[in-house]
Amino acid sequence: MDGWWGIAEALGLLVLLLALALVLLAGRRRYLARQGGTFECSLRLSTTTPGAGWVLGVGRYNGGELEWFRFFSFAWRPRKSFPRREVRVLETRDPDPVEAVSLYAEQRIVSFEVVGDADGRAWSLALSPDSLTGLLSWLEAAPPGLSRLPGQTP
Repeated sequence: MDGWWGIAEALGLLVLLLALALVLLAGRRRYLARQGGTFECSLRLSTTTPGAGWVLGVGRYNGGELEWFRFFSFAWRPRKSFPRREVRVLETRDPDPVEAVSLYAEQRIVSFEVVGDADGRAWSLALSPDSLTGLLSWLEAAPPGLSRLPGQTP
């Protein structure tokens, strides 16, 4: 009978830790949303495999930066930040069939580069059409000399 109590205590502790983790994730998500200017988006972190490497997250406009947070993470700081004055949009497109499996329906992909980034990598965000419009408007509304949309000079 004593063995059962040990198992029950271990299971109870496991359930408690799981509940605590869920509360922390929900609290973090609520905190980010209360900061304003958040939207769901996926960031392509790896480009080694075609169509793969997409990670679900939350984007947030914070002053002159676009911050990206992993959706399922306990980190309170952004995983990646993109300064508005250094983002240059390369293209917007629909996901190809391989990418569409990893993304939400009707999401669009915007590819961009960060001017002055050491590795010169192109980044991709997948987001809803409304969020894409908001992102492009935010970039276009940059102070004079900072706009990096295609066809515009800084």
